Amino acid sequence: MKIGFASDIHQLVPNRKLILAGIVVPAPFGELAHSDGDVVFHAVSEAILGALALGDLGDHFPNSDSKYKDIDSAELVSHVVKLMNDLEYHVTNIDVSIHLEEPKLKDYKNAMRSNLAHLLNIDISCASVKVATNEKMDSIGQKKAVQADAIVLLEGK
Repeated sequence: MKIGFASDIHQLVPNRKLILAGIVVPAPFGELAHSDGDVVFHAVSEAILGALALGDLGDHFPNSDSKYKDIDSAELVSHVVKLMNDLEYHVTNIDVSIHLEEPKLKDYKNAMRSNLAHLLNIDISCASVKVATNEKMDSIGQKKAVQADAIVLLEGK
């Protein structure tokens, strides 16, 4: 068994989509990033890479490479899952926390869990998504950023 943890944070800016676990959440802002900015999929991908000691997303998808500009972060997860499968591991469970002051995300959690379960080839009961505000503290609480933390447990096949 292997465990991996990762955290990803992106600045929030106008005129970008807010995308979390593949769900476009209606908001007047979105993540500033080279890719689509999906902090959930980034944290999940890096947690798996970390568990397998395979580096980070920058090693696999450098932001200096224009072919990854605005890439759908589901493609990043799919790439990482293939690497994981090649090493004969699978996800046992994943737990994600999203930190965002607003909009409120409770109505999107099940759709996010479903997207994670689908991409990771696991039952939805093994994919947890929690949401929290930062109580108006720091850059997240001041609506300047969004952060996701992910922890994953992998098991060898």
